[in-house]
Amino acid sequence: MKLLLVEDNKSIAKGLTYTLTSNGYEVTLCDCFEEALRHSGEDYAVMIIDVTLPDGSGFELYETIRRYNHAPAVFLTAMDDEDSIVRGFDLGAEDYITKPFSNRELLARLSRIIRRSRTIDNTITAGDITLNPDTLTVTKNDAPVEMTALEFRILSMLMQNLGKTVTREIILEKIWDISGNYVNDNTLSVYIKRIRRKLDTDLIKTIKGIGYRMEEK
Repeated sequence: MKLLLVEDNKSIAKGLTYTLTSNGYEVTLCDCFEEALRHSGEDYAVMIIDVTLPDGSGFELYETIRRYNHAPAVFLTAMDDEDSIVRGFDLGAEDYITKPFSNRELLARLSRIIRRSRTIDNTITAGDITLNPDTLTVTKNDAPVEMTALEFRILSMLMQNLGKTVTREIILEKIWDISGNYVNDNTLSVYIKRIRRKLDTDLIKTIKGIGYRMEEK
């Protein structure tokens, strides 16, 4: 399991890295805000972030990372005042651990967080294409595929109705809801072509005169 550890205290970082690797984690260690950002796009089981970094705030770091990486996060810090703890949880962190701490306690909390995150899986798969409605991401053979908001919404409607025909009227109605602009029938056809091209797939079938259907495989 890959884990991002952001900690600038060298002795704490060394001890944590040893403990975590000894317990089966693959640790990416960063000692500052900028270095953490460079490694933040990877797929982590969990992120451990110190709040006080030499070049910025761990809170601000997490706010930036969570825009594109939705791995669960734990704040690890000596700041044990109520305002800091509340802010950490308000940002969406799974846990907030104050220093000094027990390694056994940390490992137990990490294990609990990972188990909980793995029990919730809303991903939808059709062939080699996977859509995650929580992270708003699409992959093909595990490689990310960039989608616009409207393209993602159209693909999501089709994948949430695998094997069923979704009428053009329903798709157009939903597109209107999020775009605020009028999208006509011809424009929808263009979007479908773009999605097919980006995914390089023939799983999206045109049901003539009715709409579209996403095959499971």
